[in-house]
Amino acid sequence: MRAAKLCFAAKLLFVVAFLLLKAHVLFRYSPQDTSPKLIRNAPLLEFLIPTLQWIKSVFLADDGASTFTVKNRQGLLAVNLSTCHTSLSDANASVYCCPPKRESDEPEVFDFQFPSPSEPKRIRRPAHLMNEDYIAKYEKAIKIMKQFPYEDPFNFMRQADIHCIYCTGAYNQLNSSYWYKIHGSWLFFPWHRILIYFHERIVGRLLGDDTFALPYWNWDHPDGMVIPSFYTRGAYLDKDRDRGHLPPKIADDNFEFVEKGLGPKEQIASNLALMYTQMISGAKKTELFMGCKRFPGEKGDCDGPGTIEQAPHNTLHAWVGSGLQPEREDMGSFYSAARDPIFYAHHANVDRLWTLWKRKRLKGHEPEFVDPVWLDSYFYFHDENRRLVRIKIRDCLDIEKLNYGYEEVELPWLNARPKPSIPPKLARRILVLREITNNNGRLQLLSEATTPYFGAEGRVLDRTIRVKLRRPKRQRSKKDQKDDEEEVLVVYGIDVKKDVYVKFDVLVNAVDESRTGPKYREFAGTFVNTRHGVRIVKREGDSTKKTKAMLKLGISELLADLKAEDEESIWVSLVPKGGTGVHVAVEGIRIEYMP
Repeated sequence: MRAAKLCFAAKLLFVVAFLLLKAHVLFRYSPQDTSPKLIRNAPLLEFLIPTLQWIKSVFLADDGASTFTVKNRQGLLAVNLSTCHTSLSDANASVYCCPPKRESDEPEVFDFQFPSPSEPKRIRRPAHLMNEDYIAKYEKAIKIMKQFPYEDPFNFMRQADIHCIYCTGAYNQLNSSYWYKIHGSWLFFPWHRILIYFHERIVGRLLGDDTFALPYWNWDHPDGMVIPSFYTRGAYLDKDRDRGHLPPKIADDNFEFVEKGLGPKEQIASNLALMYTQMISGAKKTELFMGCKRFPGEKGDCDGPGTIEQAPHNTLHAWVGSGLQPEREDMGSFYSAARDPIFYAHHANVDRLWTLWKRKRLKGHEPEFVDPVWLDSYFYFHDENRRLVRIKIRDCLDIEKLNYGYEEVELPWLNARPKPSIPPKLARRILVLREITNNNGRLQLLSEATTPYFGAEGRVLDRTIRVKLRRPKRQRSKKDQKDDEEEVLVVYGIDVKKDVYVKFDVLVNAVDESRTGPKYREFAGTFVNTRHGVRIVKREGDSTKKTKAMLKLGISELLADLKAEDEESIWVSLVPKGGTGVHVAVEGIRIEYMP
């Protein structure tokens, strides 16, 4: 009896202490920053955390309470499998990509198990290097998948609709009326990794080949910047592609919705310089590469894609899609993108770039984030045995454990560091003179401020905006401070007015914005909104909040190359591309420092 009372008292103390902890962990939101920031009561935590751990280990270990995790606090990101519903296209056509039977009604959900170490390792190779035997074998699998009934998880369209479901708001979050989405945040890389992981294993199962590996479209290398030729024939062919972008056209990794008219050498140089910015100088911190930290529920939402997701990922989706289709289907719209077989090669390369970035920045095996909300959030997929599998993000992070890898190729973008378009000192003199004359009113020049704010309604990018921005810190002369702390340019409150393709570039100290692109150092980065292809249809009672996007760009190396490290201010230009700026407004610009 005494033991039972003691156990009850311990449980009660545990609950009370947990409630106190919850009361002292508050979310703070700035009107200029939609990402949650925790404010912790340090003395209380120093007492509570070890106390809770002791109570848990001593009193609760033997009666099932050891299962107490963040899951019990309803603090994970996952879908509610019972909520799949219809969306609408811009033309009011019904878009329904839900499974024929609710996955919540499946008899059993299996927890993911890593493949056996005895399995042969699957090695993904560049698509443009694949031989005819491989091409014929892979095509055979695609044909088989297209013959399965839609009710079968192996059906090709059913596989494509997985992307549609998770990208169009067809599911609500677990324990929330808010919609679930996998783009624009730290969910992007792990979700797409597991999508193509299971797709690859399904193809291998159909072929009876446990060594089968998907090809990757090597668009970051000059030899692979053309759509691989076999994707233009047979089962690989998708009729809804831009016919002007078929081989031998060099891909435009920074596609602006209009043709630039660059020759092959110029386009390749531009692509390599973009890759350097997106993989090296602009991605020195994890959040800059992986995307913003999205938490559960409406208040935890954010929309801040990482560098590679913005471009070349989003831009190449649009570049491949057909300009004759209203949403640039198939690849140019998220709801239809995976209907094109090249989708899987495109995302295999995105996944490969994640492995390369991680190897350089995190020594290969360290987790990108240690937050349990990220590590323990989970996805659902059907595996190669047609079983519905639940897999945590923590199980998506090591491709060695997932038993696949990538054939190594040269990385010419490592040596493609952009150079200033004109000498930096000359550029600054021109910009100062332009400020004095106000450039005859050609561009809007806002007054100098540390955080230029355009108002809650935002400033429509119907033309280029140039802002003189004071830097909160300057003369960071200590090398360790420069290495450990990244100066970050933040464009916040980005409001895309409708589901359309939107793109604007961000330039620093640019004299001639019309001629400054990725191959010049003044290019800091780009914002790209790719169509979802549908309007989100809310069920009765669902949340209706719209989250504005945020763009964060690392600029420490850029400022060094522009000789602006010790300057009190910089000029920032927002340059709309392809006439798309009329569909987007921006609240403001500021500088932050990321440790």
